Amino acid sequence: MAPDIGQSSTHVPRRPRAVRDRAERVLSHALRVGPRAMAIASLLALLTGLLFLAVQARAIFSDELKQEYVALVVEAVGRAQAAAVAASETKRTFDLDQTAADDYRRAQANLVARVKRLAALEDASPFASPHVTGAALSPDAVASDTDASLDAASTYWHAQRDRTAADLRMRISGVANALIVLSAFVFSALITALVMYSKRARQLAEQSSLFQHAALHDALTGLPNRRKLFEVIEEAAAATSTDPPGKIAILYIDLDGFKAINDSRGHRAGDEFLIGTSRRFRRAVRVGDVVARIGGDEFAVLIREYSSDAQLASIARRLSACVEQTAEEMGLRGVSASIGIACWPDSVKDLYRLVAAADETMYQVKRTRKSGYAFAAPANR
Repeated sequence: MAPDIGQSSTHVPRRPRAVRDRAERVLSHALRVGPRAMAIASLLALLTGLLFLAVQARAIFSDELKQEYVALVVEAVGRAQAAAVAASETKRTFDLDQTAADDYRRAQANLVARVKRLAALEDASPFASPHVTGAALSPDAVASDTDASLDAASTYWHAQRDRTAADLRMRISGVANALIVLSAFVFSALITALVMYSKRARQLAEQSSLFQHAALHDALTGLPNRRKLFEVIEEAAAATSTDPPGKIAILYIDLDGFKAINDSRGHRAGDEFLIGTSRRFRRAVRVGDVVARIGGDEFAVLIREYSSDAQLASIARRLSACVEQTAEEMGLRGVSASIGIACWPDSVKDLYRLVAAADETMYQVKRTRKSGYAFAAPANR
């Protein structure tokens, strides 16, 4: 039996290493740029939008206060104008009938009070508004001066009311539009994050599948390794739990003369021989059967549901022919196969002894004659 090729060969297969490197790069990229970055950007945009809404809400509140103030002033102007009209009517009555002097004085006092209240409101105005003149505040004010002052105030404050209402409507419309845009952005960011998360999860699943495959398969030949072989044996045994139970067999193969290839032709030639032999092994068995590389120049073939020992012997001869054909193709001599065959449950009752029994039988073949095959005796149960 030749030493483990993993210890004697320095050739590193390119494809598995490239696959692993690509997988690591994709995984690193997925972890570095993904939903986390999108979430941070969305959070910053959301905070900016909320800050804008807070500023606008404060401005709306201020505009509402201004609107209420302007409404009070407009109301005061209207009452002052109404008092001025009443005073003017009372004066005409007084001019015709001196007995209406008390009514005239009361009307004038009411007008002065209304104008003073209007002046007080205008003094507290946050706007650069025109103020009622001092002459209009006097009880002896000329009616024309008072009317002119009140008309100017009415014109200004009505215009101010319209501007304040327009500003308030514009701010409310801006807030509504901002809410629509912010909602659309948050919804889009959520959908984008979900898509990115789904893509990242798919990438991680692919990476996990690649890593799992690498853990259960030989890097050089792509065949299942020893660990995978034992998993498949358990699955095959569970699948044969029928009445009557089915049969499975292991053919343990060792390449005789393989060490001479590494010594004479180099390790690259040894790797090429292993790869070529593995391909022929796979073609020599059924689709449901499993060819595994145990290590170095040792292989194992799991045969499911065979009918007789003659069928296993035929498969062993085909596997030996695969080794010889590969050697012939590469122009090599003195390379053959020693094969040990163990069957479950006929020759081995303990499923976990199946591979070991086939291995022991293969060593018996190597010690007695090298090349060929032999069945495990019932004593190996």
